[in-house]
This record gives sequence, structure tokens and C-alpha cells, in this order.
Amino acid sequence: MTQGEPGRRVIDGRFALEARLGGGGMGTVWRARDLVLDRAVALKEVRPSDPDLAEYDPDAAAMLRARVLREARALARVDHPHVVTVHHVVDGAEHAYPWLVLELVTGGSLADRLARGPLTPAEAARLGREVLSGLRAAHAAGVQHRDVKPANVLLRPDGRAVLTDFGIAAIRETTALTATGSVVGTPDYMAPERISGSPGGPAADLWSLAMMLYVAVEGDHPLRRSSTLATLAAVLNEELPPPAQAGPLTPALNAALRKDPAARPSAAALDDLLAAAEEGRPGPPAPADENTPTSYPLAPPAAVAPAANPPSTTAPAAAPQTERPPVRTVRSRRLTWSLPLLAAALAGVVVWAVLPWGGEEDTPEARSPRPSSDPKTPGPSGTPAQDAGNTEPAEEEAVDLLTPEGVRTAVAALKEATGTDRMSSFTVHEEHVSATVMVDGSDSRHESWTYRTATGATRGNSSGSVSATVSPFSIDDLEWGALSALLQMAEDQLGVEDVTVRYAVVRAPDPVFDTPLGLAVYVSNEYRELGFLESDPKGRVIRTVPHGTD
Repeated sequence: MTQGEPGRRVIDGRFALEARLGGGGMGTVWRARDLVLDRAVALKEVRPSDPDLAEYDPDAAAMLRARVLREARALARVDHPHVVTVHHVVDGAEHAYPWLVLELVTGGSLADRLARGPLTPAEAARLGREVLSGLRAAHAAGVQHRDVKPANVLLRPDGRAVLTDFGIAAIRETTALTATGSVVGTPDYMAPERISGSPGGPAADLWSLAMMLYVAVEGDHPLRRSSTLATLAAVLNEELPPPAQAGPLTPALNAALRKDPAARPSAAALDDLLAAAEEGRPGPPAPADENTPTSYPLAPPAAVAPAANPPSTTAPAAAPQTERPPVRTVRSRRLTWSLPLLAAALAGVVVWAVLPWGGEEDTPEARSPRPSSDPKTPGPSGTPAQDAGNTEPAEEEAVDLLTPEGVRTAVAALKEATGTDRMSSFTVHEEHVSATVMVDGSDSRHESWTYRTATGATRGNSSGSVSATVSPFSIDDLEWGALSALLQMAEDQLGVEDVTVRYAVVRAPDPVFDTPLGLAVYVSNEYRELGFLESDPKGRVIRTVPHGTD
């Protein structure tokens, strides 16, 4: 934590500031001394991200003040060991905004702890139960957090978790939405329903908690991308890769990280799952609902110019690696967007969601090297990659599907296996093709399918319904002859150096914004720099988005 000497400024004649502990878009936190009770406290200096708000929009400033006071009073009634205690509120004419006097928690934050490495599943489960108990107490008082993340979980010296920044987080969006026309939040941990425009409910806090625990054990965020828009779109549209290090915590994560908030467990049920993980025992089975959609539909804004829109459900795979990437420090990124810009970005550039990291193919096996030519080496499905009696290498392993002929082969196999050419998504990588294929001629229900040269067309475990922003299409309407030229153009013109990942995505028609069928070609590198271009079904380029363009 950054230390600094503020000159012993005294607030309200009682609280002497001693050191700046940190700050963000909605205020600064100070270590202070309560001169009356002679104890250390934390002072939260509440202020909007725009320091001139009170001058040019006094009504908005007054609204901010009123909501801070309302939430502080509500939280002051939450007497819980895992919720930071509100001691006092300073609100006087000499201060533009209120100051919150809070208990001082001295063990650092969960973000500080994760910078030293991930938690074990049992440690994460124990911490998750503590945070969850604080959330349940706050929810009972009518207060939602809306910004659960590692930086907002403080640790006491004995390691117990304390959830903080309630009062600010709880008013952050409502104030921004109604007062300034913008939305503020942390995209990495934001629930899909909140990204789509809903204020969300307690279930949104459970999503954020589960995502925080996923990061705590895995050491990395599964849906963090190279830009804010890409992260938002990934949370909204992509399936989470199965956790590789969660062990007994996996059932709790799988249950709470469902994109449909109605499909998530109750807080009590989630606590049962976390308790089982903490004790290392099998937990109660999470309710299964095969009708749960694998993506959360984006509520379309009004009067937004037509823009590209990708399939609502994708399962792209990670680029093969020889080892698991090193654990890196988990840091949150603050997001502040105007509502029109955010709506247009998510409705239009949500094609960023189809990235090469994440999805049902992003398993430890998908991140491992491809099978060797050793007859005993398992293939992608766990069966031998070739017949043990055949000494010749399996030639089909070397087929590049990201070519006109490769795509046509995959399309033919999928059509033969499913009996239809109707799909709602189609993504092509060099080694596999992922698709969501419509069921029995339905225009709403689909199933996930994958094609690999070694295994042919195989059906996945997920099914669902297309969202309101996607229309099924015939895969035969795409002309794949121009694919090689489009890929070469992407490498030459999009500003991504040392390209390591290339893939193509069919852009489904969007009935809301009248966006036609098309194809998007992406290139990226090991630093997750990404650019893409779009073409019509015949391969004519209609848009390029170089690396660095949000």
C-alpha cells in the first residue's frame, strides 16, 4: 500500500489523516486516527470520478450525496464479522461529499495475497464462505455489493476475509446511470445480466464471488481479454473453460457461474457447495438444467447504428502450448463508459467475444501439445491416435482446417452427422471447428458440435437457444474460396506482430440491427494483441479493425 504524509489534516475536528492507503474512481481511502477514542480508523473520502460534478451538475452531486448517505446508513445496520464496519459518517457544509469512517483492516487485500500466488481449493472455499456470509447479511438488509472482486476483499491479520467498499459499490451504477449517463464498474467480475443492462439482483453478486474464487485458484482470469470491450463481450457470450486447479471447488464454481441468473443456486445452496469443498468431500449435486442457455442475451439499445454481431454461443479453443502459462498478478481494470457508447460497443463490436481463449475446448488437454505419432499416445478423445498395428503416422493429423478445402471437409462432415446445414455459430481454427447446429429444423434450439480430422464430427455436452440478436443461417451460404486471401490480408494489414493464432468466425445475421450474414477473420499473438477484418459471405472485405482499436 502506498504511504504518504498528508500534513495531519483533521476531518470534522476529530479524525486526523495519517497516510493515504489507496484510491479509485469513486474516492480515496486514508489511514486516520480518531482523536476522541484514540484508535486507528479508515476514512473513505467519497467523490465522483469527475471532480467538477458539483459545479456543473449540482443535482447529480446532490443525488450522489443522498445515495452515499442512504447506503452508509443501511450498511451501518449490518453487524457482521465479514462486512467492514461503518463507524461514522461525516457530512457537513464544509465538505462537498460525505466521508465514511470505517474500521481499519490491516492485513492487506485478497488482490495483494493473489499477487503472491493462487490459493488452494480449500483456502478459496473457506474465504468464499466468509465473503458469502457477508453478502447474505447485506442482501438481507436490502444492499447489493455489485463490485465483488479481490481488491474489495480485505484480510485481517489472522486471514479472515472482510468485504469492503459496499457503500460506494452499491450506489456506483445507479448514480452513474441516472446522473451522468455513464456506467462504472469492473468488467472482469461483472455478471452477464449487468453487462446486458439489467441492474441485476443478489444472484449477480454470487456470479462475481464465484468468478473471484475461480481466479483465486486458477491464478488467471478465464475471460479477461486484450481490451475492455473484448472482456465484456467474452463475459456476455463465451463459455467458461473448465477450471483445471479447482478440485473439490469445481461444483460450486460450475453452479454459480451460469450465465442465466435464474439457474444459479441460492446463497444457502452455494454455501453448502463451498462447505463441501472446504472439507474436501463430495457436495450436494448442483441442479442440472439442460435448457439453460450458454450465453446471456444482450438487451438491444435503441437507435444504434448497424454493426457486426457474432454468434451468441461459441466454443473456441486455446492455442496449443507446451506448458501452462505462469501465474500472473490479478489486477482489476476500472470501466467508465457512456451508455450510448457502451450499448453500441457491445451490440456492434461484440464480435470480439469470439476469441481464441476460453470456451468448451479450452481444457488442460486443449492447452497441451497435440498427440505425437507414437501409437500409444492418446488422441483427443482418449483413444489411440492411430492403430497400434500401423507403423505409419496418421496423415490426417497434419490437415489444416483453416483453408478452403479444410473448411469444406468439416462442413460436409457436420452436415452428414446432423442432417442439416442450419447453424447459429461456426468457428474455424487450424485444428478444429466448433459450431452450434440447429436441432430438428428449429429456429431456436441448438446443440454444440466439434469437428477434428482425427475424430470427425462429435457432439458436445451443451445445448440452448439462440438469443434475440442472432438468426440461424445456412452454412452453405458462405463462400470459403477467399479464406486464404483473407487470412493473409489480416496478417499483413492488422498490425499484429508475430502472429501465433489465426481463426475465422461466421457472423450470424442480427435481426435487431439488420446486420447481414458475414465472416470475420482474426489474428493474435502470445501477448493477446488482436485484430480482425470482416467480409461479406462472398469474401469481399467490408471492415478492418487493426490491433489497438477499441
